[in-house]
Amino acid sequence: MNLLKSIFVTSYMMTAMALIGFAGWMIANGDYVLGWVGVLLTAAPFMMLLSYIMMFRTVARTSERFPMLSIAGFAGVALSGWCYTLGGPMLPVGLALLGWLGFLAYAYWYSSYGGRQPSAKIKTGAPLPAFSLKSSTGATVTSAQLAEKPSVLVFFRGNWCPLCVAQVKELVARYRDLDAMGVRVAMISPQPHKNTEALAKKFDVPFDFLTDNGSKAARILGIAQNNGLPFGMQMLGYDSETVLPTVIITDAAGKVIWTHQTDNYRVRPEPDVFLDVIRKQGLVPA
Repeated sequence: MNLLKSIFVTSYMMTAMALIGFAGWMIANGDYVLGWVGVLLTAAPFMMLLSYIMMFRTVARTSERFPMLSIAGFAGVALSGWCYTLGGPMLPVGLALLGWLGFLAYAYWYSSYGGRQPSAKIKTGAPLPAFSLKSSTGATVTSAQLAEKPSVLVFFRGNWCPLCVAQVKELVARYRDLDAMGVRVAMISPQPHKNTEALAKKFDVPFDFLTDNGSKAARILGIAQNNGLPFGMQMLGYDSETVLPTVIITDAAGKVIWTHQTDNYRVRPEPDVFLDVIRKQGLVPA
C-alpha cells in the first residue's frame, strides 16, 4: 500500500500541474471558458497552497481534510458540468472529475496513515529501547545519552518535507524557552547525513540534529515507514524508507512521559503543546 501511495502522490502532482496548464491554455484560446475554469478550480487552489508551503517552508501543519479546497473542487466539477449542459464539450467535465477525485484521494487517503496505532515500543512510563544515532559532527549518540535530562525527541521525514522543516523552524524559534528549562531537543531524521549537517549549520542553535542511518532507530521504535518517500525522490539521495512523524518527551530518568504519533502527516502539535506538557509533568519549575 505504501508503494502505491508513493507512486500516487508523484503522479497526482504531475497530473494537477498538467491540468492547470492545459486548462489555462484552453481559457486563453477562449474555448468554453466556464468549463475550463471549472477544471482550474479542482487543481489550482491546492497547487497554489502547496507551492507556498514548499517555497516559504513556514507552514508546519494544515487542516486534516482541506474542507474549503474540497468545496472549491466540487464547485469546479459543477461548473464544468453546467457548461456541458449548455452545449459545451465533455472533456472539461472529465478532467474536472479527475482533478477533484485526485485531490480527494490525496486529502483523505494519501495523507492518512490508515488509523495508525501507537507503537508498542514507545510506552508511557517506560524507558525507550536502546538505539544509536549520528550527530551532525559525526559522533555516535545513544538513547541513553539522550535520556540524561528531560528531552524532546522529534522524528521527522527529512529536508525534502516542507512541513517537517517548518516544524523545525517553529522549535528553533522557541529554543530560548526550551534551553531555559534545561530541556534537550533532538531533531532526528533518516535522511542522508549531509542534509542533517546542512540543517544544523542553517539554524545554529543548541539542538541535537541527528541522523538515523538506515532508519535503524525508527525500526527499533516501531515508527519506520517502508516506501514512505514520494516516488522519484530517490534520485536526490533519499532512501525509500522513511519515518512516521513522531514526538517523544522523556523525563530526566529517561522514561517516556508523553508521545504524539500522528495519523496524518499534515497534522502536528505546536511547540506550545510540548512546553505545556513539560510544565504539567513537573520536569521543570512552572
